[in-house]
Amino acid sequence: MTIALIRTIILYLLIIFGIKMMGKRQISDLQTSELVITILISNIAAVPMQDSAQPLLSSVIPIISLICYEILVSFFMLKNAKIREIICGKPIVLIKEGKVQQSALKNLRISGEDLFEQLRQADVFSLDDVWFAIMETNGQLSVLKKPEKQPPDATMLKIETNPATIDTVIVSDGVISEHSLKVCNLDKIWLNSIIKDQNIKLEDIFIMTANKDKKFSIIRKEQNK
Repeated sequence: MTIALIRTIILYLLIIFGIKMMGKRQISDLQTSELVITILISNIAAVPMQDSAQPLLSSVIPIISLICYEILVSFFMLKNAKIREIICGKPIVLIKEGKVQQSALKNLRISGEDLFEQLRQADVFSLDDVWFAIMETNGQLSVLKKPEKQPPDATMLKIETNPATIDTVIVSDGVISEHSLKVCNLDKIWLNSIIKDQNIKLEDIFIMTANKDKKFSIIRKEQNK
């Protein structure tokens, strides 16, 4: 049992390392080659976890090889657009200037229902609102609405705006994130002063966010009843 646990932990850490090396993506954002590698690694890793008689190296070596292969392929795709097109394909226009490209839908084997489902996921509920719709190489649909259907922005309304700031989580469940503090150009001295002014203990904070303008928000932990 102990040996099986150790083997599982080793393979788990190896796969986590491999996924990080290949880049951070959600499953829905994986390119074709990345998805294939992920499936193969999962299947290879499952064998020694289930069969303790299977040598660990028989899985470790193929997994490392696949990771190196994916990194190498990604490098060549980055340097050569033709290689990227061969492996990942290229974006295909499904709606052009408001007109549905029926031949493109047939080639991709996408039905009208499938198209409307993806449009709804892009927050579009009427075909009359679409100017362009492009199927990306990762299977996601990018949608450009017609000019008259797009919401006005600050430029159109001639409104002056201040530079945008991003709120980051600087305390999560009572634990300080030093990385987030640096992102906001803040430090623990500032944080401790805020905590003192708010008359709250660090361990009582569930979530605390802040930005570069030193604006913050604190959510206290719920008390156990």
